[in-house]
Amino acid sequence: MSTATLWQPAPLHDADCLATGPANRLAAMFDTTIKPLKEGDALPELWHWLYFLPADRQSALAADGHPEKGHFLPPVSLPRRMWAASHLLWHSPFRLGEAIDKTSRVKQVSEKNGRSGKLVFVDVEHHYTAGERKVLTEVHSIVYRERASSFAAERRNTSNMELPQAQFSQQIVPDPRLLFRYSALTFNTHRIHYDLDYARHSEGYPGLVVHGPLTATLLVNLLRKTVPYIRIHSLQFKALAPLFSPNPITLCGRIDGNEVTLWACGPQNLLSMKATALLN
Repeated sequence: MSTATLWQPAPLHDADCLATGPANRLAAMFDTTIKPLKEGDALPELWHWLYFLPADRQSALAADGHPEKGHFLPPVSLPRRMWAASHLLWHSPFRLGEAIDKTSRVKQVSEKNGRSGKLVFVDVEHHYTAGERKVLTEVHSIVYRERASSFAAERRNTSNMELPQAQFSQQIVPDPRLLFRYSALTFNTHRIHYDLDYARHSEGYPGLVVHGPLTATLLVNLLRKTVPYIRIHSLQFKALAPLFSPNPITLCGRIDGNEVTLWACGPQNLLSMKATALLN
């Protein structure tokens, strides 16, 4: 058993006030036509990633833009990091203007071998509360991977995965401006999203990588646009293959009772992300 799998750091505690400015800037980035969000309004699902932003010193950043490992996250030697999956359970909505407390802990670290080589998965659990009121329980799965000699060699064929018939869909073009603005709004310094030379030459990608949480948020936005005023009780999504700017992304969804299936595909109908939501 490696040092990483035995990693048990102390929990992290954070607090933030859900100001209206970041939410309205994200709304502008998404080209939404909703009225300006104000204090007291419910924050759309997944927009909480605008808050509790990292404040690591510049000197503490690694070459990839992330903070050096070995403080809260385990000292994994693998060079590439991706957002693998998330499972979210809403107990009540976030409200703009509220003060929110967040507690994070490393839930599990596991090592696996995949088609692209060694993998290390880190599950981080976050609890969000507003005073005594529970708001959200979230498990974020991070995967660390070996450097690819060729992206084509590790690309998984997910285009044949069985999917339901889409009831609604939308195509978007994730150009570099969109990726840069999302990185800026979430204070995400991971260079694969905005530094093309780094993405290509240091991590072996063919282009800028679309953020996993951005793709998930676009899927949920499409659902809310299709069926306004819904409330999502739970959501789980898994990233299956990277998406690259500026290749078009096709967002799709289907509603069956209170269960929603959402998915995103890149070129050649390559399935990139699949999500399931339960509605209240």
